[in-house]
Amino acid sequence: MKAEAKQRPAILPAAEFFARSRARLTLDVPPGLTDASVTPKRGDHDADPVMRKIAEVRPIRPAAVLVAVVDRPEPTVLLTQRAQHLPDHPGQVSFPGGKIDKSDADPRASALREAEEEIGLDRSFVEPLGYLDLYMTTLGYRIVPLIARVKPGFDLTLNENEVDAAFEVPLGFLMDQNNVERHAREWQGMTRHYYAITFGERYIWGVTAGILRNLHDRIYRD
Repeated sequence: MKAEAKQRPAILPAAEFFARSRARLTLDVPPGLTDASVTPKRGDHDADPVMRKIAEVRPIRPAAVLVAVVDRPEPTVLLTQRAQHLPDHPGQVSFPGGKIDKSDADPRASALREAEEEIGLDRSFVEPLGYLDLYMTTLGYRIVPLIARVKPGFDLTLNENEVDAAFEVPLGFLMDQNNVERHAREWQGMTRHYYAITFGERYIWGVTAGILRNLHDRIYRD
C-alpha cells in the first residue's frame, strides 16, 4: 500500500537542492551515534514502531553511508547493489558505506573511505554538504547519512567482493512520495513493515528507502 496520501511530485532544480542542503544540514555529528541513552528519532521504526523496542536493546553499531547526489541537468542518486555472496543483505540496493572504523576521523571520513573502497569513487569529485538525521536499524546499526554533491566525470571501479553493480536513479523520482510504498514481510516470526520504491527492475527498500524518505523530509518540506 502507499506510504501516505498522494502528494504533488517533489521537483527541485539541482542548484536549489544543493543550496537547501547547505542551508539546512551541518557536519556536526548527530547525538546518539554511540550513546545508548539517546534513541534516534529516525529509523526502521518510522514504518514499523514495534522495531524501536527491538533496536533499543541491540548492541550499538555505528556506521556511515554516502548519499551521493550527482550534479547533472537532472540530478541523480548513486546507488549500489550488494554482492549476492555477502552474508548480510545480499543483492539489496544500498548506499556506499559501512561501519565507522576507529581510524576514521568522523562519519564523513568513513563514508568517503567506504565509497572509494566499494566503487572507486574518487573523493576529489565529492563535496560533502551535511548529515541527515541519525538512522537506527532493527539490528542496532546507527547510521549517519552524509549528503554530498558529486561532480560528473568520475569513473567507477567496483569491488566485486562487495558490490555487483552501481547505478543512478533520478533524484526527482526518489523524492516523489507517490512512488513510495509501505510493504510487509515475515521476519523472525513476526510481520515487519518497511518503505519501498520500485525503479524499473530495481527494488529499493528498508534502510535505503527510509533514508531517502528522511532526505525528502529534511530538504523538500518547507
